[in-house]
Order: sequence, then C-alpha cells, then structure tokens
Amino acid sequence: MTKPPRWSEDELDVEATEAIRLFRETRMQEPLEAYLDFFDEYRQHVENLIEGTVDLTELSNQAVDLLTQPEQLTAVRYLASPAISEDDLKVLAEAVLSTARLRAEPDMARRVIDTVMLGLDRERFPWVAENRDPTEAERATAVVSTAALIATQKVQTARRNDSKKLQEHAVAEILLANGFTQVPPRTITNVSHFPAPGEFCGESLFGTRKADLVIRLYDGRAMPTECKVSNSSTNSVKRLNNDAAIKAETWLKEYGTQTCVPAAVLSGVFKIHNLLAAQNDKGLTLFWGHRLEAMIEFIDRTKP
Repeated sequence: MTKPPRWSEDELDVEATEAIRLFRETRMQEPLEAYLDFFDEYRQHVENLIEGTVDLTELSNQAVDLLTQPEQLTAVRYLASPAISEDDLKVLAEAVLSTARLRAEPDMARRVIDTVMLGLDRERFPWVAENRDPTEAERATAVVSTAALIATQKVQTARRNDSKKLQEHAVAEILLANGFTQVPPRTITNVSHFPAPGEFCGESLFGTRKADLVIRLYDGRAMPTECKVSNSSTNSVKRLNNDAAIKAETWLKEYGTQTCVPAAVLSGVFKIHNLLAAQNDKGLTLFWGHRLEAMIEFIDRTKP
C-alpha cells in the first residue's frame, strides 16, 4: 500500500511559513464591519439590561425573563469579569439554562443571577458595590465597555467557526473536482460502514471519535480528516497535538495502519516541533490548506 507522506523539518518549515503569511494577510483584511455590527447590537441589549433592571438593582426579581432571552443571557454573563461561559455558569450555579427549566424553577434562575453577581466587575459597575445610583458617565462607560467585550468575543468565535467551515468546504470542493462523490454522514463503527472507495462524507463518528471528513482511499483504507485552523502557536497545541493527534492515535488503535490513515488539513500558525510530534509520534498525516494538491497527489497514488 502507498505510504502517506511524511514531511521533513525543512519541508514543514517552508509550508508553516507560508501558512503564517496567508494568516496575516487574511487577518489584516478582515472587515471592521463585523465587530461594529456586534457592538451596535449588544450595546442596545446592555442598555436595555441596565435600564430595565433599574441600574442592575432588579436583576434577581427579573431573573427568569432575563435568562430566557438569549441576548439578555449573554449580557448578564458579561456583567462578571472575566465573563462566565454558559457551560461554567451551569456548573457554578448548579443550574440548567433551558427556558422550560428556568420558568419552572424561578429559584434556580435567581441562583444563576447571584452567581454572576459574585463576580461582578466593580470597575465597570462601581455603583452596585457602593450601593448608590450611577452617574450618566458611569452608565455610559459600563454600556460601551461591556458591549465591546461581547463584540470582541463574538468576532473571535465567528472567525474560528467561519475559518473551519471554509477549510472543510475547500477540502470537499477539491475532492469533488477530482472525481470523488460526497455521501451522507454516518456513524462508522466498523469497515462495513466506510464510504465506498472514491467517496467521502462530512462530519461523522469514526470509531469512538468524530472526524470532520471521512475519505475512502482507492485502495480501501479510510482517511478520517480533521480541519484545524490556529491563530497562535499556543492555540496550535490545543488544536493539533491535544485534539487531532490524539484522535489519530485512537483511530490507529481501533482500525490499524492497514485500514486507517488519520490526517489533518492545517491553516494558520503552527510550531514546527508540534507538527513533527504529531506526524512522527502520533502517526498523523499532515496536509496544508494552501496546498491541497499534495493531498490529491497522495490519494491518486492509492489507485490500483
């Protein structure tokens, strides 16, 4: 069987440098409009929150109504510093944030508010701890700064999600352009569930771990593929070594090297030693989002 490519340190260095160049170019060209749209939207929501709760003094009394509105729930979470994620809030407040449960258990809703208020940012909302009315300047500063925090996080989240979706789309497009057929996603627990040779599917459970795409090579092996976009070398450890490489190790244990070729398509910022570790120690085959022809070349070599 055709062995998957294994890149030298110099080859990885060349491609990683190009990936960083493209990341910089894309990052600097991103429009400011996305941030401004989020800012304008959440400035209004934060204003409504502060005014509607009489400068935050009526938060607990309005807990159910606030927490069952997604935008107001977000504004409430950002009263704390740092902001509390929904997942963390569920654990900290021992709560369920579904509308039905919140309406059925108003005491639980008030417990969520109390949890947030324990972490209230006293720099943004000084009047609360001092038990007084805010000045107009304090209220305006609180609204603007909180909306800015939310907008920044929303842009970052959207960027990550959009980048990943674009990368998955690019991989699908080049496969289709080279004769592959896309089939529906599925749960793959054994070889009989693989797509047919020359087919691929989108996000699917492959063994015990999800893969962004599952590609069936022409020689019968499956290539579960992760699409990873990193915006920093630190982030690359999480996305590559602590996620894609761990999945590769799991898939190889479950299916073996004669049946499975775990792969990752990379874009953004990655450290060379992390790339080498994922490739050489975990058996992860690496391709780059800006050079997908290398993936097609390998796939073509698996033809009988």
